[in-house]
Amino acid sequence: KFPQHGHYIPQRFSDNRIISSKYTIWNFIPKNLFEQFRRIANFYFLIIFLVQVSPDHTPTSPITSGLPLFFVITVTAIKQGYEDWLRHKADNEVNGAPVFVVRSGSLVQTRSKNIRVGDIVRVAKDETFPADLVLLSSDRAEGTCHITTASLDGETNLKVCVFLFVYFYMYLFVYLYFWVILFRPLGPENLLLRGARLKNTKEIFGVAVYTGMESKMALNYKCKSQKRSAVEKSMNTFLIIYLGILLFEAILSTILKYAWQAENKWDEPFYNQKTDQERNSSQILKFISDFLAFLVLYNFIIPISLYVTVELQKFLGSFFISWDLDLYHEESDQKAQVNTSDLNEELGQVEYVFTDKTGTLTENEMQFRECSINGIKYQEINGKLGKINYLDQNHFLYQNREEELFLKAVSLCHTVQISYDQTDGPGDPFSHANGFSPQMEYYASSPDEKALVEATKRVGVTFIGSHGENMEIKTFGKAEKYKLLHVLEFDANRRRMSVILQKPSGEKVLFTKGAESAILPYTTSGEIDKTRVHVDEFALKGLRTLVVACRHFSADEYQEVDRRLHEARTALQQREERLVEVFNYVFVLQDKVQETIEALRLAGIKVWVLTGDKHETAVSVSLSCGHFHRTMNILELVQQKSDNEFFLLKYVKRIIFNPHSEPLSKTTWIKEDHVIQHGLVVDGASLSLALREHEKLFMEVCKNCSAVLCCRMAPLQKAKVVRLLKTSPEKPITLAIGDGANDVSMIQEAHVGIMGKEGRQAVRNSDYAIARFKFLAKLLLVHGHFYYIRIATLVQYFFYKNVCFITPQFLYQFFCLFSQQTLYDSVYLTLYNICFTSLPILVYSLFEQLVHPHVLQSKPALYRDISKNSLLSFKTFLYWTFLGFCHAFVFFFGSYILMGEDTTLMGNGQVSMFGNWTFGTLVFTVMVITVTLKLAIETHFWTWMNHFVTWGSIAFYFIFSLFYGGIIWPFLHTQDMYFVFVQLLSSGSAWFAIIIIVITCLFPDVIKKVFYSRYIKPNIKFLLSYKIF
Repeated sequence: KFPQHGHYIPQRFSDNRIISSKYTIWNFIPKNLFEQFRRIANFYFLIIFLVQVSPDHTPTSPITSGLPLFFVITVTAIKQGYEDWLRHKADNEVNGAPVFVVRSGSLVQTRSKNIRVGDIVRVAKDETFPADLVLLSSDRAEGTCHITTASLDGETNLKVCVFLFVYFYMYLFVYLYFWVILFRPLGPENLLLRGARLKNTKEIFGVAVYTGMESKMALNYKCKSQKRSAVEKSMNTFLIIYLGILLFEAILSTILKYAWQAENKWDEPFYNQKTDQERNSSQILKFISDFLAFLVLYNFIIPISLYVTVELQKFLGSFFISWDLDLYHEESDQKAQVNTSDLNEELGQVEYVFTDKTGTLTENEMQFRECSINGIKYQEINGKLGKINYLDQNHFLYQNREEELFLKAVSLCHTVQISYDQTDGPGDPFSHANGFSPQMEYYASSPDEKALVEATKRVGVTFIGSHGENMEIKTFGKAEKYKLLHVLEFDANRRRMSVILQKPSGEKVLFTKGAESAILPYTTSGEIDKTRVHVDEFALKGLRTLVVACRHFSADEYQEVDRRLHEARTALQQREERLVEVFNYVFVLQDKVQETIEALRLAGIKVWVLTGDKHETAVSVSLSCGHFHRTMNILELVQQKSDNEFFLLKYVKRIIFNPHSEPLSKTTWIKEDHVIQHGLVVDGASLSLALREHEKLFMEVCKNCSAVLCCRMAPLQKAKVVRLLKTSPEKPITLAIGDGANDVSMIQEAHVGIMGKEGRQAVRNSDYAIARFKFLAKLLLVHGHFYYIRIATLVQYFFYKNVCFITPQFLYQFFCLFSQQTLYDSVYLTLYNICFTSLPILVYSLFEQLVHPHVLQSKPALYRDISKNSLLSFKTFLYWTFLGFCHAFVFFFGSYILMGEDTTLMGNGQVSMFGNWTFGTLVFTVMVITVTLKLAIETHFWTWMNHFVTWGSIAFYFIFSLFYGGIIWPFLHTQDMYFVFVQLLSSGSAWFAIIIIVITCLFPDVIKKVFYSRYIKPNIKFLLSYKIF
């Protein structure tokens, strides 16, 4: 960059730090407070607190609102700060990893975060590349290195990178030297991406070109946004409704106050004369002041403690996921990990699962299953190939000519590399020929080649190594050397790979392998028909097939072939194969993948597979894992290059529209075809075309398919598909699961993000981390089910008990001329939600189980009953609100009728007036007992902790009230409750009133529970327990 003044200003590059956290030390307080006060309840109580601390008189102390608000804000901040500290800790492990860089001509050790663009970095074998590097040198003679990108894209196969060539030419002309430097343009084969791992190479040197958040891995990340669950959104809606109820009560009370005071005797009674200032004050200001006073008086109808209880429930409940031994993977010593506990209940609301294929559904490995040699099927048994029809007769494969030729073809037709761990130098590649070393490890550019070579090694034909033009194998203990003459690499058009070798006898032979459609049509000899049948049989099993063939050349034929290869480098055509073999291998699916997908389908969850793999591979794995069924009608939307609506409509007409209906504008929609299930396959290019012009139509097609497979997808395309479905009119809850850095954007976009098998990149950006795909079933069907039911009941119960709490206060104003006199003592106002009724619902929300976990896993259809936020529906909300108002009326009027005229409370015959504080304490006592026992009736799964907090909360209230009202506390300015509770408990009439009112409130609930437990079948009872009852 050269400014106008001519000075050079170096370009600023980012450092090498990776940041997945949300907060820093400096922005934590303001950013966290901003996010917390976005919640309606927190903002509302902040306004109420400011009103209470204003100079005008308010009926309650600012502490009644300020203390709960401070408690909620503090607990929430600690929880979110702790979770973000864990992210910082994970980032520091990566950023603080030791690396070696060249500084001042020497190799020095530093931390990964200190790498800058232009630094030359040394990476040793099995180390991870700390930044995006351009390969400069390698210890391998040919200047290449091998890498695996499992943590980036889930692929464990070996990839080859080449170093950057820089040519120097020197010219001598009249005593002057001229240096000409020719640079080779950079390509993907020169770039070593951050997160990849060096394999089969002792060390390399590379120059850092992209660092930190500018690396390719980090650019696939999305900006972090606050994810909010459907339950929290429902809570905000309910709070708005309750805020409307609050405003209605405050306005009504204010109006009724002025209507009542229209008469002079009530406006200025003899015992409450007004001052001159009060008589001359503005009526509008007086109305606003009274309205705010009533607003403060009734403000407890908004349950601020609901948020802190929800936060504690989510935080403590998340430990159950980490402690679940069924989600622990012993092989990798990984337990389930919770990075964001705010979304626990979303696990019970998932409607769509978006999953990567490689590393998530599959193990990134291939494994030999069966083979057909010249029309005879074989299977590996204990390291030997045996004929499938004669396994019980020990008909194993021996050194038959055709069978041996088949094994040699598989052992030699590849580009596999070998690593010997105990050898530091290059050494002799054939030094292990006379004694196979157990430390020998194969590395290949594709997992199929590695699987093939390992399979033949187990059977007895071992690939020893290659050096230059020589390849060596060991056939049943006998070493043989072959000269590699030509290699015809695999490409998408030919769909096969070939090698031409010179045997030890000097004979030339061609070995080829590839798809059956690319080889079988050109075969002329062998059991071709039987082989075709076996290919179809293997495919029906969900296995992937590969055909291996050979041809022997005469001297003249080879010369002609050699000439043509050198002239045009084209593939051989119309060659005669004398032996056709089918060698079968398959991607190794993770354990119980098919069962997991089927369980999710029964639970009403649709599974979409989003992968970057090619079309054929993706479809094969979808069939193998049960994502696609053999009976499913597979619709393909691939290789679309023109913007033509017809290619999309033809699928719509077959899936969504009735073929006998009227034209498109008047078409009737078919809700679901229960007879024929449809699956859709779409590639990245066609997807981009469809979303550009026909987004709505395309989404309708996808929603009416039982399974969708998107192949050849770029990382940001995966996120776009998730966002498209997430923001559709139905707004379904989405879950994304992946295992590599290329899945991070998809994980961040979904409502819930889960990391699968590979790499730490996805772990740091996911909401949950599990080691295997099969764990997803229990995570959703059991933990998700429990979390949602618990928190749904928690939310509804909180609104219920706060309606019970504040409605008697509203009713009391009709009996005190709307003088804003409080019914309860300020200490009771403060401690009702914090101490007296908080622990029972918290413990309930941690341990409640309506159904045993094994039943939830064995009957996935039960998951459907809680879908679409059914337990927080408006109908359920109205039930709990109505129940709260009913109980509140019983509390108030029951106490008034039974005790309102009673003046003989003392048990010793002394007369004591039944005053304001005694009446309020009686209502409060009945209320605490009733709401606690109501939760006890709703509890299905009792533990010792439930008993302790349920009966302990009631006992604590009585003990606290006795101490609070039985002692004169010197730090209190007034003590209106002195000896009130003692007098109340000494009255038999009060005890009678408490028992009668509690029974009246809870009797219908007890009858209902007894009726359903005795007369309704268990499964029906389970389903009905989800309803408003």
